[in-house]
Amino acid sequence: LGADNLRRACAYRDRRGRRRQPEWIRAERYRPSYNKGPQSSGPVLLSRRHLQQDADSSERVLMDMRWGLVPSWFKKDDPSKMQFNTSNCRSDTMLKKSSYKGALLKGKRCVVLADGFYEWQQCSGGKQPYFIYFPQSKDAMAERKEGDEEWRGWRLLTMAGIFDCWEPPSGGETLYTYTIITVDASKDVSFIHHRQVRAGKGAAGRMPAILDGDEAIRKWLDFAEVPTQEAVKLIQPTENIVFHPVSTFVNSVRNNAPECLAPIELGAKKEVKATPSSKVMLGWLKNSQEGSPQKKENDLPRWTSQFIHSPSPKKSSADILQQWLGKEGEPAAKKHKA
Repeated sequence: LGADNLRRACAYRDRRGRRRQPEWIRAERYRPSYNKGPQSSGPVLLSRRHLQQDADSSERVLMDMRWGLVPSWFKKDDPSKMQFNTSNCRSDTMLKKSSYKGALLKGKRCVVLADGFYEWQQCSGGKQPYFIYFPQSKDAMAERKEGDEEWRGWRLLTMAGIFDCWEPPSGGETLYTYTIITVDASKDVSFIHHRQVRAGKGAAGRMPAILDGDEAIRKWLDFAEVPTQEAVKLIQPTENIVFHPVSTFVNSVRNNAPECLAPIELGAKKEVKATPSSKVMLGWLKNSQEGSPQKKENDLPRWTSQFIHSPSPKKSSADILQQWLGKEGEPAAKKHKA
């Protein structure tokens, strides 16, 4: 989504029950993308009080932050010299590890926004990617009526995150970065995370901690009203997710096009090419992005499979995506049964 539609999609009710849209902070830095990796920037929600001490803590703002948390205590001039990966943060150790504990106890909680995310399943022929997202209502395809401020488009995936602010030792602009909290993968997506058992032990997969509904988002963001020990109770798996297989076209972060999201039929081996259907989706997305330029991420590393949740998909969600693609007969999102 473009900056303006993203803002509309994040509408909420404040403490007084008034319907509001979060204000963008540095909106000019935001660039939509079909395919992001660590060290790229993405949109997050946070409480305005983090930026303005006298603000209502229930008021939300949107900010473009870099993926991969840089702790405020990091002393070197170049964050890329960090010797550890902070793209994802395990829920069972986030209050123990120094990289996250300080920020979390200070209430630096955020909500990471995305249309969905990719996860890879290890197969005999390589890795099969899947696109995972919230079930979508039929309203997601409804045309916007004049004067209608309520968002009726794609329901954004809302993932729990922690952010921090790092100031270069030698001076310069403050860097805002975030990490995505992960939990044990649910049984519904165990087939995606399945790994070969060795020495009698199997490695459990991870999935993002997804905040399902505005009440969960409110509690996670309002650090002044909801203490850390209460907020962390929200961090748990959810079953309200759907998914479908996509082309290995998405395996390279250099590929940033609608083909990354397009449903495919497993076993159909053919090159991914621009099609009339993908052009329809691209046109729809371009309209929603209000002409925002695409971000160049050719030099960014590709993130590996670390978190994901996929669950009981509903046919309507896949149908909606198929409508966007302008293609009839694509496979619907499939529910895995153990």
